[in-house]
Order: sequence, then structure tokens, then C-alpha cells
Amino acid sequence: MCLWSFYAWNVATPGIRDRNENLKGTDFLHLYTLGLLAAAHRGADLYDMNAQAALVTQRVPQASGIRYLPLYPPQVSIFFAPLAHFSYGWALLLWWGSSAAVYGICCYSVWLACPNLRAQGKTLFLLALAFPAFFHLIAWGQTSAAALACFTLLFFLLRARRELLAGLILGCLIFKPQLGLAAAIVFTFMGAWKIVAGAVLSAAAQLSVGILYYGIDPFRHWLRILWNVRTVLPLLEPKPYQTHSLRTFWSMLAPVFLPWRSGVSLVLYVVSAAVVLGLTIACWKRSPAVPLPLRYSALLFATVLVSPHLTVYDLVILAPAFILLADWIKCQPLTASTRRLGTLLYLGYALPLIGPFTRFTHVQLSVIAMAATVVFLWQIGREGAPSSDLALGPMAGAGRHGEPGNLPAKQRYSDLPNKNVSASGKRFAHADSWCKAPWSTTNLRRLSSSPARPRIAASSLTSSTML
Repeated sequence: MCLWSFYAWNVATPGIRDRNENLKGTDFLHLYTLGLLAAAHRGADLYDMNAQAALVTQRVPQASGIRYLPLYPPQVSIFFAPLAHFSYGWALLLWWGSSAAVYGICCYSVWLACPNLRAQGKTLFLLALAFPAFFHLIAWGQTSAAALACFTLLFFLLRARRELLAGLILGCLIFKPQLGLAAAIVFTFMGAWKIVAGAVLSAAAQLSVGILYYGIDPFRHWLRILWNVRTVLPLLEPKPYQTHSLRTFWSMLAPVFLPWRSGVSLVLYVVSAAVVLGLTIACWKRSPAVPLPLRYSALLFATVLVSPHLTVYDLVILAPAFILLADWIKCQPLTASTRRLGTLLYLGYALPLIGPFTRFTHVQLSVIAMAATVVFLWQIGREGAPSSDLALGPMAGAGRHGEPGNLPAKQRYSDLPNKNVSASGKRFAHADSWCKAPWSTTNLRRLSSSPARPRIAASSLTSSTML
């Protein structure tokens, strides 16, 4: 809250410069410029830095001399065209308000799906407000709130087993394609072809909007820039200590004097990213032993780690993971394992605050904490998953409301201890709980399989009290 107070004081000045003479909204100036180009139908200038700098000088004289590397696909500019009808100051206020609203709605929606956190609403509100990634999202004026909305919708659609719709939402991330890389790889390896097909269709439809509006030339130019993006990374990441992915972790860690420094860091990035993706895929294959909230949290952490380019404001997509994992920890016995996971969540939440110190230490501690979280979630799946779960299909266990899909009745009993289950194996109680049973699976199966005691087995599961 001290950070927010200082920021409010810093930007409480007339004009578009703060007390330190920095531009308010920082990166929003580039988005505003793209909107101006779209409103004027100037597709040829979408990737011309000189033309954009001249336009900024004309429309926002106080920001004269600021240049941005254009990397967004053409259709993004069309989205910001309506804001071009306002002055920069009013457009920034509208953008700040919409970003904060989207962030709040996403956090609130995930919280509603977490029954074990219902009594901690005020605490969750304060933590969401104090999340360092949210602060940077507002301070930088970036587009990561839209990515958070995509990931939030994706979770609820996966929980409802609406795989094609989930794929359509996943494809919307084409405006930030690096954030869809991990999910694309995971779902492809899982054989979730409905999700993959939906993502391809959605991405193609979004890109076609830009092609229909501007023609094919800006799209080709965008592809060329993406192909050669590695040559302009110093321009794209002027402050590497504000990045939180495996690629920049290794590039900062590798000594400057090391021969073939860039090649060594690239190899380390590829190897470590493959390990993180492998662990994430293993978590998804072990459903339903690993419930959807844990699997999806692993996917979000992997998205951040594997992304070739990820700045601190993009960490806002981890908000659902923190909420879901906190809800899961809440209903678990207080053991050394749950304490460790809670510690890792705290570190992943708070460590981005000390990112600037990486200029001196060359070690981005937040990356280590997030990687350890993925490993820990994989260990949960390895210790709890029966071998038969591996053959249940890519979306097994991601049934409606997060409960397992087509499983044998006995296995459903053991995986859904907090739901009311009839002797016929039908579920009809609270569908949002994923706590483990306080009794052993062996005893439960003995009860449910005994022909003389079907009612005892059914009535034993009617309690919704959590351990």
C-alpha cells in the first residue's frame, strides 16, 4: 500500500509527466499511437518507428522523442482506435480504469469458485490490490489484463469441459503469442485436439481482422519482425532485471566474460524450459489424482517460465494460480508439504518487488521460486496418482465443476470425498470442493464394494466437513 500511495503522489501532477519527468502510463503511449494509425487507416506505418515518432510529436508533444519497438500484430491497433478520439490523458485514464476492472473481475470470479476462501474476502482483496504485478500493470499501462481475462475464462471452460470454447479463448492470446506457447505445447502433447483446433481457428480469425482492414502487407511485416526478434532483444528488454522468465534468468546469470555467452544461455533456457514443460505435462497426465486447480496453476507458472519474453506486468496472469492454490492449501492438513507450498507461493508473490536488485546479484529469485512451485506440484501428482490414471485421456479429471470425468464408481468415491455420493455412484452435492479424504482409499473401497453395506458407504460420504 505504501507503493500505491507513493505512485499516486508521483502522478498527481498536471500534464502527462510525473514528478520524476517520466511519461505517465509509459507503454500506453505506443498503444495510443497504434490507435491513431488505425483510425487514420495507416497500415504501412504500423512497423515504422520513425513515422510513429513523428505522429507522437504531432499529437502528444510532451512525449516527443520517445520511440517504441513495434511488435504487436496488426489487429491490436484496431482495438485501440476508439481511444484515439480522446486526448492522451483521458485515453490513459480510460485504459487504467478498464484494466483495473478486468483484473478485479477475474480475481473475484476465481475467488467465488474457491469455497475454502469465502471467509477471507477482505484479505484476498488486499492481497490482490497489493500484488506487485498489478501495480506494474497500471504503472506501465500494458495489455496484460486482457491476457489475464483469457486465462481466467480458459480455466472455467476447462472446468466445464467446454474444450472447443476453451481453445477459442486460448487462441485469443495471439496478440501476445509468447503467453500461449506453454499451453499450446501442453495441450498438443496431451492430445487435446479440440482445444488445439479451437485455438488455431481463433488465432486465424483474429489475424484475419487485421488483414481485412489493412491488407496483407502489414501482416507480412509483422511475421518478418517476429522471425528476427532475437536481433532486437536489447531494444525490447532495456531493463532485463524487470523480466521473470527462464530465458532472461540464464542470460543474466551467465558471466559477461564467458565465451559464447549468448549460445550457452540459450541452450540452458531450452533445456530448462523443456524440463518445466515435461513436469507440467506429467501433472496433466496424472489427472484426476492432481485436481484441475493444481494442474492449471502448474500451467500458469509454466507459461511464465517458458515465455521467451515476459516482463513483470505479465505476472498478473498468475493471480488465478495464487488464489486456487491458496484454496487447496486451506483444506489440507497442516503438514510440512503444505507449509513448503505456502512458502513458495509467498515468495512467488513478493519476490518481483526486489527485481531491481538483480542488477547487482544477477540472480532473479522469483524465477527460482516459480520453478520450485512447478516441481512441487509435479511431486504432488507423482505421490498421489495411481498408474491407471495415465490412460484416462487428455482431459480426464477436468469434468464439470472441476470433478473427474468418466471414472469407475469406486475411483470416483476416493477422489471426491467431500461430495454426497449415492450407492449407485451418482454425485449430487457441492461440486467445487477438491479436498482429499481424511480416510484411506482402501477402507472406502471396502465399504463401497461390500454388497451388505451399500447404505453405510453412501451415508459415510454425506458430510461436507473439511479436514
